[in-house]
Amino acid sequence: MIYAYTFDSPIGKLRITENGTTITGLDLPSALRETDADNDETDLLLEAARQLSEYFAGRRKTFSLPLAPQGTPFMKRVWDQLLQVGYGETCSYKAIATAVGNPNATRAVGMANNRNPIPIIIPCHRIIGADGSLVGYGGGLPLKKYLLDLEKGIPKA
Repeated sequence: MIYAYTFDSPIGKLRITENGTTITGLDLPSALRETDADNDETDLLLEAARQLSEYFAGRRKTFSLPLAPQGTPFMKRVWDQLLQVGYGETCSYKAIATAVGNPNATRAVGMANNRNPIPIIIPCHRIIGADGSLVGYGGGLPLKKYLLDLEKGIPKA
């Protein structure tokens, strides 16, 4: 059974989903989609919402939630590597490709980032172009900049 919880955040409505034991998804406002998930407020979903609220308030730098993103083995390796990029840090797509054992797979890393089902918690927003530019983000570049600025302590404009 899939459970879902939708709540308001500083960036708009977010929907978290879980399967009874692990977080399986986080829909950003730009990707909020209809779901067949039950609208139950489980302990895990409420804990995830609490941790996300702390993150947006600048009081949480790491998440401690059981995660189960669904994807190919390559995608899962990329997502595991994204979890190694610390709060307030950035990393290039090329560096992630190298870290997962295929330095020529920068486009594949970009596709895995784009398909990350648990953004923010699995911090795909921290991955930037090799030249330091903000490129590609499923939630849009303004949201990517917002999240990076939040982590750097830059006040909202």
